Amino acid sequence: MAKLALNKSALSKEKQRRSSYERYLPSLEMKQKQLLAERKKAQKALEEHRADIEKVEKDVSRRLPMLTVQSIDLTQLVTVDNVQMEEENLLGTRVPRLTDFECSVVDYGYLARPHWFDELARALQKVLRLRLELEVLVIRVERLEKAVRTITQRVNLFSKVLIPEASENIKRIGLFLSDQERAGVVRSKLAKQKNKG
Repeated sequence: MAKLALNKSALSKEKQRRSSYERYLPSLEMKQKQLLAERKKAQKALEEHRADIEKVEKDVSRRLPMLTVQSIDLTQLVTVDNVQMEEENLLGTRVPRLTDFECSVVDYGYLARPHWFDELARALQKVLRLRLELEVLVIRVERLEKAVRTITQRVNLFSKVLIPEASENIKRIGLFLSDQERAGVVRSKLAKQKNKG
């Protein structure tokens, strides 16, 4: 760090620095609060999606217990045809958003497959969509957490380092200048007394 100049010009600069930091800090704190709220909202959506997936899977295993017994190939029953995502700017943070999802059920002979295949296909489509949305939400939460960490570091830098440092510099310069002023008054009084005597 450069040595602090103890003069009126440096005092003026330090006051300007502190003033600009104090003007900027409230907007940083507001952004931090908004990011924390968005992160909380994204985490809640993530938990809800995990619960939804678990609920659908339990429902399928309850309604279709025959899946565990029969050895039917389900790997190509449902295929994903189209996934479209876009990035949105959320308080200065780029986060993904699922805009379109299409999947289709492979044609199969209705007489060659069991009657519950239709229900299974619908459940698989729902789970595929939920899992894709879950992946998007995981990325959103990760990016929002990184943004929260960054903004918190900036808030701490301003409130705990830069503003106190500028205040301390103002205090040091002010004390030095007042001491210099007092010393000048004392010297002038001594000079007047010498001239009188």
